[in-house]
Amino acid sequence: MHAGSIWTLLDHVPDPEIPVISIVELGIVRDVTEGAVVLTPTYTGCPATFAIESAVRTALDKAGFNDIAITRQIDPPWTTDWISETGREKLRAYGIAPPPHSNNLRGTTTPACPQCGSSHTEELSRFGSTPCKALWRCLDCAEPFDHFKCH
Repeated sequence: MHAGSIWTLLDHVPDPEIPVISIVELGIVRDVTEGAVVLTPTYTGCPATFAIESAVRTALDKAGFNDIAITRQIDPPWTTDWISETGREKLRAYGIAPPPHSNNLRGTTTPACPQCGSSHTEELSRFGSTPCKALWRCLDCAEPFDHFKCH
């Protein structure tokens, strides 16, 4: 088995809901073990889980890794801390405010606007375009944006 090759391969599998970020950058790929790719969905009821598993299976099969299993691990649960720094930058460039690392909360969870950088923002709805995001608006540039919920 070539774990490094599999990691590289999976780094090109986009998240189906946010196609600018890979499932590796999002932290969904937890491990590549002897004979298996271990995935942790962003939450247990994530509707994209089956699409992600299907995309992983397709990528593995096309690369000749037909014997590699795909397993789902929900403990420990996925956390936004697993999003890579590259992934956070890609989210921001795409117009989604990435969550802070849990050790950087410092008493506030008000996201900065990914358009103009202002922290003068307000939450419009606890639910955004997907259940793992909330809808916010910048009070300076008036642009709405999604913000990944911290968990």
